[in-house]
Amino acid sequence: MQYIADILMGLGALGAMIYCLVLGRRLKRFNQLENGMGGAIAVLSAQVDDMTKALNRAQATAATSADQLKALTERAEQSAQRLELMIAALHEAPESEGEARRYRVLRRRHRHGDLEAAE
Repeated sequence: MQYIADILMGLGALGAMIYCLVLGRRLKRFNQLENGMGGAIAVLSAQVDDMTKALNRAQATAATSADQLKALTERAEQSAQRLELMIAALHEAPESEGEARRYRVLRRRHRHGDLEAAE
């Protein structure tokens, strides 16, 4: 009975050894940088770094654009307020002799014959 237990124990150890050898070979192939999974992981890691840098640049650009847009919006609001004041002042201006003023727009057309030639 002791011999049978020793033989089974040896066979179990031999099976564990073969299993470890197979796993070791698979792990070597998995970690190869040229054509294994390790290479794919290295490429993906480099791409993630590049994308992180691009994202940081895009965020900086967006922040700058937001600041510029905010400044332009404030400037536009100030101009709109000034225009409203000008329009209000125009409505309050006294009219001459009770009649509404009529503004005329004159357009002057240039004739080709009126142009002087440069010498």
